This record gives sequence, C-alpha cells and structure tokens, in this order.
Amino acid sequence: MPDDRHAPDQLAPLLTPEGWALLNSLGPYREEDALAISGRLRKAGHSPELVSAVLSQSRLRARAAAKFGEFASSMLFTRAGLEQATRLSVAARHARRFVDAGVRRVADLGCGLGADAMAMASLDLEVTAVELDETTAACATMNLMPFPQARVVHADAQSVDLAGVDGVWLDPARRSTSASGTTRLWDPEEFSPPLSFVEGLARRGLPVGVKLGPGLPHESVPAGCEAQWVSVQGDVAEVALYFNALKRPTVRRAALVLASDGAAELVAETDFGAGAEPRIGPLEGFLYEPDGAVIRAGLVAELAERLGGTLVDPHIAYICAPQLVQTPFAKAYRVLEVRPYNVKALRAWVREEGIGVLDIKKRGAAVTPEELRRVLLAGQRKGATGKATLVLTRIGDDRVAAVVEPA
Repeated sequence: MPDDRHAPDQLAPLLTPEGWALLNSLGPYREEDALAISGRLRKAGHSPELVSAVLSQSRLRARAAAKFGEFASSMLFTRAGLEQATRLSVAARHARRFVDAGVRRVADLGCGLGADAMAMASLDLEVTAVELDETTAACATMNLMPFPQARVVHADAQSVDLAGVDGVWLDPARRSTSASGTTRLWDPEEFSPPLSFVEGLARRGLPVGVKLGPGLPHESVPAGCEAQWVSVQGDVAEVALYFNALKRPTVRRAALVLASDGAAELVAETDFGAGAEPRIGPLEGFLYEPDGAVIRAGLVAELAERLGGTLVDPHIAYICAPQLVQTPFAKAYRVLEVRPYNVKALRAWVREEGIGVLDIKKRGAAVTPEELRRVLLAGQRKGATGKATLVLTRIGDDRVAAVVEPA
C-alpha cells in the first residue's frame, strides 16, 4: 500500500473523468486479483500512475467498508484519514446531539474525510467542513458532493470565521507527519487544534463537541463538560467531550457500548475518582471482564454495584459476583478453580488435562499471554484437544491464575 506521503500523487489521477469512471468500474477489491487487474488495465492503455492510484483507492475502499458500510464504495480516502475517520454509526450519534440541542448550522473543524459532516448533513444540518490538509480536503469535497447543505473549506480550523454558526464539532489531528511516516501524539496541547482552543470556544457559550482518542487521561478532561467513551463491537473507539447545550446536565462521564444487537450506556454524575469506594471480595462465582469503555470512563465500581459484585483487587478491573447477570457492559466467566501463579505447576496442569487450545487473559500481571501460552503448551502430546481459559491477575501481592469458562 502506498505511503500517505505520496497521497496527492495517488489522488490527482482519480479527480479526472477517466480516473473516476475507471475507479468506479472496478468490482469489490480482492488482494489476490490485484496483479491481474493491474496487467489488464495497463494492457487497455491506462497509464501506470492511474492504474496504481485506482488500485490503491480500491484497496482503501475495501478497508473502509468496516466504518462506512455501503457508502465506502463511492468515497475517496487517504490511509491516515481512514485510520482516524469516525465510524458512520458513531458519527450519527454525534450529529444527533446537535439536532437535539436545536443547533442548525455547524462548523466541523478538522473534518478529515467528512464522516461527521456526512452524518450531520444527512440530518439536514447546514455544515461548513474545514480541513487544513489539501489532499484530505479534496477527498472530503468528493465525499460530501451528495449533500448540498454541506460545503468544504480548505483552511486552518483556528482561523475560520464562526459568524453565523450556532454549533461547533472538532476532530483534532492527533498524529504528526514526517519523512519517516506518522507518529501518534499524546499531549492534548500538541493536537491540531489543541484542546485549549476547544475550551476557548466553549467559554464563548457555543455548543461544542470534540472527538479525542480513548486514551485521554482523566486529568486532561476539562471541568464542566460531559465525557463519553464509546466502544464498537468491543473496541474502544473514542472519547467525545460535550460542552454547554450538547452536555447532558446530569452526566459527567459515560460509557456507550455499541454492539450488533443494540446500544447500552452506563453513566455517572460524579467526577472522576469521586464515586463510592468499590467493595473488595474473593475471586469466586462469576468473573466479569468490563468493556474497555467502562474502564476508560472510570465506571468499574458503578458496574460492580449494578452486578451485585465486588472487585478482586482495588486496582484491577475484574469483578466477581455470586450470580450470573446478563449485561452488555462486561463479558462473564464461571470461575472453576483458582491456583497460585506458578509456571511449572501450570505446565503440569496443561499436560494432565490434555489441553491443546489455551486462551490467556491478564490484568495486573507482568506476563505476555502469547509467550506464556507457548511455554505452557510446549511438550504437550500431539492430538490434545482440550480447551481452557486462564485469567492471570493480582490480588494484593499475590499472583494468581483462575481457570474459567465463558458463561
């Protein structure tokens, strides 16, 4: 796949009638067919540059289907833009916040490929999508062409005149680009635009929302906003901060879990670290592994209370409860046995039980599951078909290995 340093050269051939028609004439991308398609297109007289651009874009469209569904087949992408792009299912929820707050005209600052602008425009909001990178802005322009109420402006987000706008959405760039590629940024003040710029907009009273990476430290979350961590199919995708009219008055932190069978949310009105002290109990009964959004939002103690359970250690995000409770906020396992963590003893157990497939989970344990699995299964007799799941964790100063099974 071409590096994004060559993105302008890869995109330009597609912004012609010939290039656009050729790209859209290709069927679903399959890697094993790429070489044959390249030869066929070159034989038909298309330039090597156009063939390379078409195949690269077709590959990106195939990858983008996970975020954009059927819309991906008519969009333009860059690799870096796709990595940071909001899933349409999540963008729709961002857009709904503005609609529910009575906002009609939104400035999408740092619009990237235009996912959030697409969702807003589809709800009849007037959107001014602003993007500093010229190549990405060109992609957003093409992606937003079906929406007459959206326009793209190639400009610095911090210099745009917001007169006439009654709401602002931001998706700051969180990577730096150099000759060697891109590097993730962790300091919110190094984002483009920085978090302080977002706070400045909020102080003007505007309804403001911003999408940030899910690893944002709690101490970096500004006072007076709502922080909502979002997971999609078990993967934590983002934290969105909502200010003023976009903020729900009784929510300070939230975990939104999106799954194929629906959505569920766990919320708290208290600030980070201000909730009730979690109760601590034994590792027995049913073990619950909280969703990553619950952990990031600092809502493990609240989930434990909802489940009627206790934490196995005050610093470990594992919950145990005597009964099985169906919950979208955690995976549940039945605890079969708890033993001290001892590699030699665990190897003997693996042999005695005839285990050939071993799943290892861990929290608070300084081990690499893949390496430990290799060690424990080394020397196991061929044909071993047993399956087992080990949970490695720490209880106080003791390291333990719990044998569990999915509930």
